[in-house]
Formats: sequence, C-alpha cells, structure tokens
Amino acid sequence: MKRYPILFIVAALTGLSFAKVDLVTLPTRDRTQLTIYESADLTLVRDSRDLTLKEGQNRLQFSWAGTLIDPTSLSMLPRAHADQIEITDLTYPSRVQNLGLWTIESRLAGPVPFEITYLTSGLSWRAFYMGTLAGDEKTMRLEGYVRVSNHSGEDYENAQVRLIVGQVHILDQIADLARRAYPYGRPDEFPRPVPAPMTQETAMKALRTFDMATVGAAKPKEIVKEGLSEYFLYTIEGTETIPNQWSKRLPSFDADQIPVVNLYKFEEEMYGPDVVRYLSFKNDGEHKLGQTPIPGGMLRVYRSVDRQGHLSYEGQSAFKYIPVGEEVQLNLGPAANVLVEPKLMEYRTDNYCFDERGNINGWDQIQHFRIEIKNTRNLPIKLEIKRNFSTSYWDLENRGPAKKAFEKVDLDTVKYTLQMEPRSEQILEYVLTTYEGTRQEAWTKQSR
Repeated sequence: MKRYPILFIVAALTGLSFAKVDLVTLPTRDRTQLTIYESADLTLVRDSRDLTLKEGQNRLQFSWAGTLIDPTSLSMLPRAHADQIEITDLTYPSRVQNLGLWTIESRLAGPVPFEITYLTSGLSWRAFYMGTLAGDEKTMRLEGYVRVSNHSGEDYENAQVRLIVGQVHILDQIADLARRAYPYGRPDEFPRPVPAPMTQETAMKALRTFDMATVGAAKPKEIVKEGLSEYFLYTIEGTETIPNQWSKRLPSFDADQIPVVNLYKFEEEMYGPDVVRYLSFKNDGEHKLGQTPIPGGMLRVYRSVDRQGHLSYEGQSAFKYIPVGEEVQLNLGPAANVLVEPKLMEYRTDNYCFDERGNINGWDQIQHFRIEIKNTRNLPIKLEIKRNFSTSYWDLENRGPAKKAFEKVDLDTVKYTLQMEPRSEQILEYVLTTYEGTRQEAWTKQSR
C-alpha cells in the first residue's frame, strides 16, 4: 500500500478549533526532487504542487506518520504571487503526534504553486561498474550505474534524482529526529527553535538554486555532473518512480575503448604464493574520461572471448573516489594462469669476524635464488616480481636475464619487470649477500 505524507487544507481537527475554514481538495504532486547524499543517511526532498487557496486565512496540515521525515526541517514557500501570500507560522499541536499545521494568509483566491522542502532518512545510493575488456585486453568498455534504495516509508513517483558525493556533517541523525513523537520534545514543552541539523549550510543553499523545472523528457538517461563547493552533484536526466522498500538501478555513464594496463604482481610478503592481477586506467581525457570525478564503488571485470559476445569473468575490485586526473589500480585477485615459484638453491655463511674473547660478532650470509616463471595465458603479459630483504645491508649479483629486468626500489626491496610472451617460461637467478653484526660496518665503509 502506498504511503504519503498527509497534506491538505483542513476544515476541522479533533481537539482543535479550526471551524469555518473551507475544505479544499489537494491536487497530486506536480514535481518531486530528491537530493541523496552518499556519506550520510540524509536526503533533501523538494515537493512542488499547486494548492488552491481562498482569500483570508488558510490552514495546511502535514502529517509524517510512518515515514522518516525530520519535522524540524519542514519549510514551505510559494513559487508565485509571493507578494500576496504570507506563511505566518508552522505549529506542532500539543498532544497530537506526527502533525504540523501551517497558517497561510492569502490576498487572492485560486491555485498557487508551492514548494515544500524537508529532510528525510532511509534513501541511499551506491555506485557500481561493469568493465568489459577487448579480446587483446588493451582497451575496456566501462559502464557505470547507481543503485538507489528507498526505505523512507514514502513512495516517490516521477522524481528527479540527484546524487551528492562528498562528506557532510550533521548534528543529529535524521532518522532519530523523525522517530520522535513530538518534534521538540515533550508535548507540554513550548515549541522553540532548534539548531539546523546540517553544519554545511552553504551546500544546502547551493542545492536550492537549481530549478526544478528542468525535469527531463523520456529519452536515454544521462547523469549531469556539476561541482558544488567540496561536494560533487550528479543529476540523473528525466524522472524515476522509486516506491518504498524498492531499489532501482539507474545508468550513470558508458565509455568505450578506454586504454587500460594489465599488470601482474608477485610479492610473497604482500600476496603470499599467488600472482595477483591488477588493472589500471586514468580518469583523464586520454582515457576518454576526465570530465568528472568517479564515485567509489565495485567494478566487475569481464573479457570478450568471441565475436558472438560471450564473456569470461576476470575478477572484481572495490575502489574509492577517483578525482579527475588520478590513476586507479584495481586488484582483480589471484591469477591462476601465471605462476611464479622462487627456490632457494644454496645457503652458506662466510667472512666471520671475532671479538676479543673469540666469539663470532660478524659474518656474511649468502643465498642463491632461482625463480621459475610461467605464463600459461594465450596473451602476452607484464609481470612485476618484488623481493624484500630483512636488512638494508646487502649486495646482489644478478645472473642472466635478471640483469636487464632488475631495479632497486628502496633500501630493502628490489623489483624485476618482465614482458612475457603467450605460453612462455622464464628463469631469473640472483645471489643475495647480506651482512650481519660487525660486517655491516665493513659494508658501510665499502659503499661510501
């Protein structure tokens, strides 16, 4: 069953004396706009409709029973004839729960467009993405979506949806304010002003400057992006109906042939014995992106395997907000078709040093490693192998192909970068000498 905030011109209310006030039928909403924040359980609702007024005093009743609306955030303004209409007060009748009453003085009779705004809880959105790699894995089609979920207690029909990326700080949780039986505390307390629930007042003011008359026509949906101070605003073209207790997937963007880099990494201390696959791209013009930041979300990656459009699943990764110009590296998980197996071939010690009492106080530790590498894929790959040492006092002798692939990363880390052909194997060999005890002093003098 649909549920809406009850809003009408009242003739009478039990326990309250509103006699001789004409009853006027309330028309349905003309437009609704939802501005949903990502970082807080917070949505700004702007509800526009025509109210038929009579000359003189009119009373308008608003009930939020069964919803998560914050009654302390209620606001109403006429969108026309503002010089002939005065909203004198909004009261919350004592001992009457979930009810507010506006008093409107009008110098004209007839329909007048009004906009009612309020904050509500229970609406949320999350971004997620689908990436489809080309057969050669050099480019990717990136499709973005947002999933809007409605658990606010209210149905929203034909609503324009806007999404906010950025942190917002609130003094009170909107859901807690909505569940209070009386907006300002006990029914015997005199209604008093309360602090606005948001500290980011500039953002709210900026939101109100956008005209609701821009609700789009029915055509393929796009998301219009706009900078808004420290926030970013995404406006979904057209309107959507989002019933209570429903979620709806909405398209965000579709970018084709984005250049990507596939990189395989091996680092035992970081990933264990597995090779991990990374996919990277940059949010800029060269990568056919860069118009706006990309909200954080989950990316599932597939690969086109034939001309019939069949796909193979390649992995998935969650990522955070990607600013314009920034690169993202996505960890797609272990790659079973690339194998790296380090083997310790020889271990010995040498060059012992002794103290005055004949005890060993320094020595060299020598280890010969052999790394066997297999690419079982039918595509070429780029592979990075990192080796971490337990000390910063070391020397390394690379043998064979390892000499060309070698790079020193920092004091205790080296990296080998390989380009491997499809279904190929390689072997890297190196001898690591580490210096222990007083041998570290000798190594330091030699290195200067």
